[in-house]
Amino acid sequence: MAKVSANYEVVYIIDPAQGEEGIASLIANFKALAEQNGSAVEVEEWGTRKLAYPINYKTEGYYVLMNFTSEPAFPRELDRKLRIADGIMRSLIVCKGE
Repeated sequence: MAKVSANYEVVYIIDPAQGEEGIASLIANFKALAEQNGSAVEVEEWGTRKLAYPINYKTEGYYVLMNFTSEPAFPRELDRKLRIADGIMRSLIVCKGE
């Protein structure tokens, strides 16, 4: 039997050059997307931190953690949108189980 829904955790790093408004806009957009396609959405902003290694010659990034529950198809769509969004340096989606 296929899973109906599962808990997911997403960490994404935003380029700090986006500025405060740009960062807030990206966080709001991805939170709204998760709320439309899932439930129990929680967003925790970790703020600007030094990267373990440079990404595109940048040494700092703005970290955001988002937890949500959704159907298994949504994380693939979210990953696609995170990859093409301007200002997102890296992202990782992990299924935490049911």
